[in-house]
Amino acid sequence: MNATVVILFLIIVAITLVITYYAAKRTKTANEFYTAGGGLTGLQNGLAIAGDYLSAASFLGIAGSIALTGFDGFFYSIGYLVAYLVVLFIVAEPLRNLGKYTLADMINARFDAKKVRGVAALSTITIVIFYMIAQLVGAGALIQLLFNIDYWVAVLIVGVMMTIYVLFGGMTATSWVQIIKAVLLMAATVVISFIVLSKFNFNIATMFTKMKTATPLGADFLNPGVKYQNPLDTISLMTALVLGTAGLPHILMRFFTVKDAKTARSSVMWATWIVGIFYILTVLLGFGAAAFVGSEKIVEANAAGNMAAPLLAQVLGGDFLMSFVSAVAFATILAVVAGLVLSGASAFAHDIYGQIIKKGKITERQQVLAAKYAALGVAVLSILLALFAQNMNVAFLVSLAFCIAGSANLPVIVYTIFWRRFNTAGAISAMLSGLISALVLVSISPSVFSPTEGAAIFVGDPIFPLTNPAIISVPLGFLGGYLGTVISGKTDFVRYAEVKFRANTGYREK
Repeated sequence: MNATVVILFLIIVAITLVITYYAAKRTKTANEFYTAGGGLTGLQNGLAIAGDYLSAASFLGIAGSIALTGFDGFFYSIGYLVAYLVVLFIVAEPLRNLGKYTLADMINARFDAKKVRGVAALSTITIVIFYMIAQLVGAGALIQLLFNIDYWVAVLIVGVMMTIYVLFGGMTATSWVQIIKAVLLMAATVVISFIVLSKFNFNIATMFTKMKTATPLGADFLNPGVKYQNPLDTISLMTALVLGTAGLPHILMRFFTVKDAKTARSSVMWATWIVGIFYILTVLLGFGAAAFVGSEKIVEANAAGNMAAPLLAQVLGGDFLMSFVSAVAFATILAVVAGLVLSGASAFAHDIYGQIIKKGKITERQQVLAAKYAALGVAVLSILLALFAQNMNVAFLVSLAFCIAGSANLPVIVYTIFWRRFNTAGAISAMLSGLISALVLVSISPSVFSPTEGAAIFVGDPIFPLTNPAIISVPLGFLGGYLGTVISGKTDFVRYAEVKFRANTGYREK
């Protein structure tokens, strides 16, 4: 165990705990717990969104995927980046104008029905669980490598830390942890990328030429088809990544932390620049790991390649740089899982408990207390599930969460905003058809069943051929919403006119 690693980890933990301590003093009401009182600026929220988005999948998973599979690994970077255009042009402003705390609030602005709110909350919790597993797997692998402790102990440590942030600091603590983490992550990525470029004499052409012979894949390293040999699989993955972001509950929740729609748009603009620069630099991280660490060492440290970035840092800058990068990765995971726990807790406490069970007759204190209990439950469940997913690539796990988000949430968001005839039956059928189809297809896909032992959760032949079912499940979500609306035939044009006016102006009656 390296003393530098311990010191930097303790510094990160100390900073985040101090933030949580001060945030706890300012978190008394439900509004402060869920949205930090709506007081973040565009830049602050943009950094926090980037902090939420640049998860273990981005920093650990994508670097490993590029290092091991070359061009195919870069598909994740492309998809994650393009996704922000969907968020910017379709979701950000209407969501901020119509919602209050959760996605269900936004949908319920048009359909005042408990069934709609309940299904939206169920979808949110499902996505949160998938995403949480990915972050905890990355955290477990990282801490296991650095401290030489058992994987389950490492996962438990991260689980306890994230729960502390949410229970005591709410959205204020979570936001500032994400802001600090985003700055540190960008700094670490830029430093490593600069060193990698220097190894190639700052010549991009030279770097690409040398990569043709730097890995066992040879020239194929720079071509698609190493991992995704089925073109439909590639298209399906990209569909999930590009459309899924607009349905991720912990990203959507961030738009309620600003005062108005203008600031929400500003947040997305800042986040897009930060995220864009990062994802371009993931090429350098992946190439550097492949060239200077080697695929054998990467796989030896973690079969899925999740430790490529820390190992590259060690080769380029010794124990200090590796310790810094690892500490930043740890902060990355803590920030993201805190946001996920908060979004899952809000779905249960605000939507299910506060609005459905208690019918809105709930005090601020009761709602905050319910959210804290829910946060504890989400954390425990995610920790238990993460213990069985140790050998799965975190970028892939997150892509499944994106698939469910794009299939279950995006159709109902788009229809709510833009389709005049859309109704309650359509909203429920859109969410359920997208959610159920994504879960069923994933459960019979190569991600779950593989003839090769250790390549998936179970040994066997998959029934569904694609590793990510978004190309099927996203259209099914839209189709379900259309059929549910047309078959039921009920409409409320007056309510739609009101929602459209509010979505575009942000006007609310006093």
